[in-house]
Amino acid sequence: MAVQILKQNYAEEVKTIKNAISVSRYRAAKQANTAQLGLYYSVGGYISQHTRNAKWGTGALNAISQQLQQEIPGLKGFSEGNMRKMRLFYEAWQPVFEKRSQVANEIEVALVPDKLVPFDFAKCSQPAHELPEDFINRFLEVGFDSHMRILANVQSEEEKIFYVERCGREFWGRERLKLALQEDLYHQQGTMPNNFAVTLTDEQQRTVAMQTFKENNVLEFLHVENPDLVDERDVEQQIVENIKKFMLSLGGDFAFMGNQYRIIVNEKERFIDLLFYHRRMRCLVAIELKSGEFEPEYAGKLNYYLSALDTLVRLPEENPSIGIVLCRNKDNTEVEFALRDISKPMGVATYRSRDELPRNYRYLPSSEDLKKLL
Repeated sequence: MAVQILKQNYAEEVKTIKNAISVSRYRAAKQANTAQLGLYYSVGGYISQHTRNAKWGTGALNAISQQLQQEIPGLKGFSEGNMRKMRLFYEAWQPVFEKRSQVANEIEVALVPDKLVPFDFAKCSQPAHELPEDFINRFLEVGFDSHMRILANVQSEEEKIFYVERCGREFWGRERLKLALQEDLYHQQGTMPNNFAVTLTDEQQRTVAMQTFKENNVLEFLHVENPDLVDERDVEQQIVENIKKFMLSLGGDFAFMGNQYRIIVNEKERFIDLLFYHRRMRCLVAIELKSGEFEPEYAGKLNYYLSALDTLVRLPEENPSIGIVLCRNKDNTEVEFALRDISKPMGVATYRSRDELPRNYRYLPSSEDLKKLL
């Protein structure tokens, strides 16, 4: 009895202290990551200067690595291969950061041979309009391994910036980043057929909506025994059982409100397959699952649900609700006609299980391919 009382009395205090510990650990990890990125960037620049100009001979990196291991026992992260990655890291991002003269001057100081010090990204002033807002902080949220995975899979500067920004802002882990790269998320942006341009008056909500939803969605956790006989209820059940993975596949900032969400209109019950709330868009998001091809009547039904949500569930300070029909197949011409005169914001996307994808879609560069890149 005394033990039970003790648990009841101190549960809130324990929770408070646990939260403080979590915050402290997060800050320490972020500081460590920031220091590591700064060190690797400067060392990468130092290596680049000496190897690209043929100042060091063949085998220099291997010799330096071995000597470092001897002089600093237990040193990790400075193998020959990893130092090549540092050089790639520096050379990939130098053009981006040196677009501002102040940043360029800081880099030059950091790379003076007798003053080689870890580069302090945190002291960089906010980059110009070419980069997303608060990009430096997003950049520093991303671990070195994730940076290298991005560099191994994308070529253009715009794609690098996109994946790093999303990875840092939404705290992507290894698997979420891997999925985004496999899906080619950068080129999927804004491709989903929708009517957001004419139905969303709030500019921020419209912009985020266009960036958030993908035309083709790969549900890694989904198992479909027969692609020709998909059961909507089975798909819904698998989504609910893997709701965290599903929300990560959609992107960040989603909160799950429930499945078979009940609304009552004129004493009649209606049920929405999946209901979410999106923090940045500040709106409810209703998703209707379909096991076959998109049919025009789906848009009318979803329009009805969104009207009911906006009237009965939406709070006064929230933006209009958004609806997504998630089906197996669609004809974009039919979708365009179906959405043309719909008054509520909605889009139509498709879904597949990982097992249904072509083999080459699941490909990511191997360690051997990465070595060739380096």
